[in-house]
Amino acid sequence: MKSELIKIPIADGEQVSGILSIPDSDRIDTGIILAHGAGRDMNHPMLDYLAAGMANSGYLCLRFNFPYMDKGKKGPDSKDVLYRSWKGAFRALAEHSEFKPKHIFAAGKSLGGRIASQMAAEKELPAEGLILLGYPLHAPGKKDKLRDSHLYQIQVPMLFFSGTRDQLCDLQLLKQVLAKMSAPVELEIIEGGDHSFQVPKSYGTDAQKIYDRILCRTVEWLGDRTAARE
Repeated sequence: MKSELIKIPIADGEQVSGILSIPDSDRIDTGIILAHGAGRDMNHPMLDYLAAGMANSGYLCLRFNFPYMDKGKKGPDSKDVLYRSWKGAFRALAEHSEFKPKHIFAAGKSLGGRIASQMAAEKELPAEGLILLGYPLHAPGKKDKLRDSHLYQIQVPMLFFSGTRDQLCDLQLLKQVLAKMSAPVELEIIEGGDHSFQVPKSYGTDAQKIYDRILCRTVEWLGDRTAARE
């Protein structure tokens, strides 16, 4: 596996940073795009671990920054800019001069996943499936205002990862939402995990073990999608 720093055009001459993780394989037909959450960029340890792991499993993986991260700003960009960034990343992977993967999945931590899901619902992002890492179902303490209305419009398979201590996603509410969705959905629960999948020391589980569990489940899920195409 090797990594390559790239620049991704998004609109009007603007570019964002990206990292392409490339498998040691002669045959690469599936790519994964991985977007960061609101507070950390594409170099978050979990995203770095997942990108390397997916590349070592044979999947071309592209991480990218939203513009506000490249510019060192604290607050996320507007919805339009976030959308343009995702579209630019999708084009960059789909039209890569060397690889051009036939199948592309979208994955994202919190904000990155939420934007991808909104775009998939609006048919603005033609990914074959979504991997949502810590989906922010509601703001802290605001369980009466769910970010769920668009989820029922999504038609592609989805894999959710959620921690039992996530203050932005009440697990019981998430299960109720998933039960009403028409698309194929699967939920992987991280016991003791918070919004970043960190668990208390009393669990005796370090971050790398959690990341490895997320990676293994993701690769398994992607393998199932590949098998379904054959």
